[in-house]
Amino acid sequence: MTAALAARGPDGDGFHVAPGVGLGHRRLAVIDVAGGRQPLHSEDGQVTAIVNGELYNFRQLRATLERAGHRFATACDAEVVVHGYEEWGDGVLGHLQGMFALAVWDARRRRLLLARDRMGEKPLYWATLPGGGLAFSSELKSLCHAPGVDTALDPGSLARYLVHECVPAPRSILRGVCKLAPGTRLVVEAGAAPVVSTFWDLSFSEGPRITNEEEGARLLLGELRRSVRERLISDVPLGVFLSGGVDSSAVAALAAEVRGGDLDTFTIGFDDPAFDESAAAARVARFIGSRHHEQRLTAASVSDALVGVGSLLDEPLGDASIIPTHLLARFARNTATVCLGGDGGDDLFGGYPTFAAEPLAKLLFDRAPGAGRAAAALAKGVSALLPSSGGYLPLEFKLKQFFRASNGGAGRRHQAWMASFLPTEALAVLAPDVRNMVIATGANLYDVVDARWDSGPGRLESDRLLCHYVKGYLAEDLLPKLDRATMAVGLEARSPLLAEGVVSLACRLAPSLRQRAFPTKHILKRALRGLLPDETLHRKKQGFAMPIGRWLAGPLRPFMEDTLSPRALRDCGLFDPAPIRRLVDEHLQGRSDNRKPLWTLLAFMRWHEAWRSRPS
Repeated sequence: MTAALAARGPDGDGFHVAPGVGLGHRRLAVIDVAGGRQPLHSEDGQVTAIVNGELYNFRQLRATLERAGHRFATACDAEVVVHGYEEWGDGVLGHLQGMFALAVWDARRRRLLLARDRMGEKPLYWATLPGGGLAFSSELKSLCHAPGVDTALDPGSLARYLVHECVPAPRSILRGVCKLAPGTRLVVEAGAAPVVSTFWDLSFSEGPRITNEEEGARLLLGELRRSVRERLISDVPLGVFLSGGVDSSAVAALAAEVRGGDLDTFTIGFDDPAFDESAAAARVARFIGSRHHEQRLTAASVSDALVGVGSLLDEPLGDASIIPTHLLARFARNTATVCLGGDGGDDLFGGYPTFAAEPLAKLLFDRAPGAGRAAAALAKGVSALLPSSGGYLPLEFKLKQFFRASNGGAGRRHQAWMASFLPTEALAVLAPDVRNMVIATGANLYDVVDARWDSGPGRLESDRLLCHYVKGYLAEDLLPKLDRATMAVGLEARSPLLAEGVVSLACRLAPSLRQRAFPTKHILKRALRGLLPDETLHRKKQGFAMPIGRWLAGPLRPFMEDTLSPRALRDCGLFDPAPIRRLVDEHLQGRSDNRKPLWTLLAFMRWHEAWRSRPS
């Protein structure tokens, strides 16, 4: 199991084996490089812990625990988990600030505690075993070396993957494996079934709402400064992923404040100007005085990366930006072992184009559905006349995405806007027997969306939208993508915008400050005024994406044609080749920009091929 995680932890392994328990750990040495080997033990050897991730407040916790009489054997951040558990029990989770997946074995009580960090930056899979055992790991390919894990593919999870471009927790793509959701713990004791519970959640009721823009910007900047400073702690070389957008530029500028000119920044450029942000990144790097490193990607370099994309994914993920993210991480790893990034800003502060689209959607679909249906029919005719350009969010693509989500309320609407397939479309591309199995279960493929919207912690619609994106797109897509892309090359990625202080402040902001259609992320840009060039703050929003639509119709066409050929689809046994062929033909002929559904299918097929050929 640990050998399968060697890429995540290239600096050594460690084991604790005792009656009824076995813990294994692969280490990426970042703090206390010489002495921080895991597992870690209490003074009497009765408590043992392994941790994946970083605990940014470990020095403060260590001082508190030492005053309480605990003796530390290392300078490693993870050791506070052992002594914190001795002092506070499961309450230690509330004290930890950072990203982590952890396990604590309490030998006296014959008790295992598993937990995953608040935002879901680190993954944690688990499975029950025949005879009452339990196995867990950071990755599926590791977990499935544990004897007795049910590794059959789950048809319901496959259908949800097509709808969400990922498999939302607590499910996984495999029938016998679950994922811990962010902010949850699992406890198992001898003779008892595992119990999963929540130790942290988003809260919109902690203190009065912040309504003053100047106060909100000041408090936000303070939290960002604190978070970046904490995440600069490292005993190994550190840098920043810099795209040139507001979020990563903010992190880079604040890191440069602390480190002066001693900062490396890394960016990826594309030959296609519609997707290239390298000039914007270079401009920010000059402004903050960092040592800037740039690599340009071509279709040929991406084609080479596609050979191993199935193993990189570990679990299917329909986000094509995992490829440039992985190549950026591989490039940065030549210089740094740790990189900070800007993940989370769009989710917390309403930065996606979907937030700007919501007021119009509410008017057309909720308040005047008749007008909405007429507009949808007109838009469908207009978009059919527009040739597919393959550019970054072209007009025909935006029209199609906007009007395909005309039913079901705001939660389902936002899910449909971001997705490759609607539920009916997902069922249509499945093989008939697989489709029938999914239908027979009565599955609601929007079940997690409905649960987040109807029973989440927020009551105002703006709070529900924040919850929807943070618990959905961020936790289930962006953060797994970042973890897999970076840890595959032994590089640790840290996200300062996901610090609890930043997240809690975002939840306290009045809706008028947090989410505005124009300009988006207004409060964040207000907080950063003077720290970044005005040109950076007022740039048009652009996500980190590669020109996959154009490349699939051009240099990557052989890859697509081979992976989605009728022969390959029939051999897979899970899909109906005919509707997928129509998607391919429409895209190649320029009649429809099908980049999203095609990549989602391609990613699954590459994963499935790698999964079937994995060593037993």
